[in-house]
Amino acid sequence: MRAALLREFGTPLILTEIDKPDAGPGQVLVTIKASGVNPLDTKIRAGKAAHARRTLPAVLGLDLAGVVEQVGAGVSGFTPGDEVYGMTGGVGDVQGSLAEYAAVDARLLARKPASLSMREAAALPLVVITAWEGLIDRAQVRPGQKVLIHGGAGGIGHVAVQIARARGADVFATASPSRLEVVERLHATPIDYTTTPVQEYVAQHTGGEGFDVIFDTVGGAVLDASFAAVRTYTGHVVSALGWGTHSIAPLSFRGATYSGVFTLLPLLTGRGREHHGQIMREASALADAGALKPLLDPRHFTLADVADAHAAVESGTAQGKIVIDVA
Repeated sequence: MRAALLREFGTPLILTEIDKPDAGPGQVLVTIKASGVNPLDTKIRAGKAAHARRTLPAVLGLDLAGVVEQVGAGVSGFTPGDEVYGMTGGVGDVQGSLAEYAAVDARLLARKPASLSMREAAALPLVVITAWEGLIDRAQVRPGQKVLIHGGAGGIGHVAVQIARARGADVFATASPSRLEVVERLHATPIDYTTTPVQEYVAQHTGGEGFDVIFDTVGGAVLDASFAAVRTYTGHVVSALGWGTHSIAPLSFRGATYSGVFTLLPLLTGRGREHHGQIMREASALADAGALKPLLDPRHFTLADVADAHAAVESGTAQGKIVIDVA
């Protein structure tokens, strides 16, 4: 089968032929139709993501959408011809989705939403799982809460906005001036972080009380600001980017709590994979109910264009999720 192979960190991926896998026990062989590109993919390729524990040579790509070709021993719930999607590899020693086929742990998969194309489905897994683990598993977002999403027009952020709204929350989202319209289209209250100080938007939107839940998808100073913007006693800050050195004193002085999200753990350790499959099933239900839809960049890339797709992500110019057409 054809695959985009990484032989050395910091070098381009090479389109080559490798052996087509078979579905082993507990696995499903998937004919890959589309592969979502995440910033993490570009960091892994560059050798700047030690936490992903990627061994070489490697086929990268965390997210896939495709069609079941073969079902391994012990697998129930899937049959050949099923359209599926999930976050299935690309880290550790697990083959990724930049190939024509992948033998995937069936626990990681769910049936693709009927309302979404293969490209749309491939855009969702990593960002949906990250947002779900933060908002639902950690913060337990519920109706009536005021939820602030930092980076609400970004890859994780625009999905987090939709999930929080589906849970009945009153959602606010920070964005740059050029992306405020995206937040509005998602039916969240936009906040221009370039012109509005933290104290001002906390006062304007919460009466100075702070937000019940803050989901940080940006990190750095934005995470620090979150500690000062969360509700006293009951507030909860969640971050998918807790890098760097941070003072938690502002959070402690408010008596609030913090949780981190590390979405790769089930792929790296084998523990908790069933939950990722369950999250994808929940996402399918939301999508088919009209409550979840990814924003896609209009450009089309193929396995031969992976370098251009990665460059588009690294440049920060993508207007939505970059997806590679594999089939």
